[in-house]
Amino acid sequence: MNKTIYSGTIWEKQVAYSRARRVGNIVAVAGTTAVDHDGEIVAPGDIGAQAEFIFKKIERALRECDASLKDVVRTRMFVTSIENFDAIARAHRNAFEGIDPVASCIQISGLVDPRLLIEIEVDAIVAS
Repeated sequence: MNKTIYSGTIWEKQVAYSRARRVGNIVAVAGTTAVDHDGEIVAPGDIGAQAEFIFKKIERALRECDASLKDVVRTRMFVTSIENFDAIARAHRNAFEGIDPVASCIQISGLVDPRLLIEIEVDAIVAS
C-alpha cells in the first residue's frame, strides 16, 4: 500500500511536502505543529497543551494511513525550550504509555512562528 496524506497547510505547497506518507508497511508523519484547520496556533505559551494537540493530529494522520499510535516506533520532538520537559514528557506518556517508542527531544532555536513551542514527527511500522 502506498498513500500520501495532505492537511492543506500553506507550508505543504511552499515546501513541497506531505503530512504523512505510507509506503508498504512504513508510515512517516512530517514535523507537526499546533496549528488547527483554520491556520490558528493552538495554546500559545503552553507547550504541554501544544504537544497534546499535536499527538491527536498525528493520530488522525496515522489513521488516514491505516495505522495507529500503537504502530509508532520512533518520535522526534523539537522544542524551543527544554525548561518545560515535564509537560512534554507527560504528553508523550499519555500518547504512548505501553507502546514506548524510541524517542528524542531536541532543543532548537525556533520554529516557523514564535508562538509554536514544539514540533513532533513520528515513524511507524504497521505489522503485516
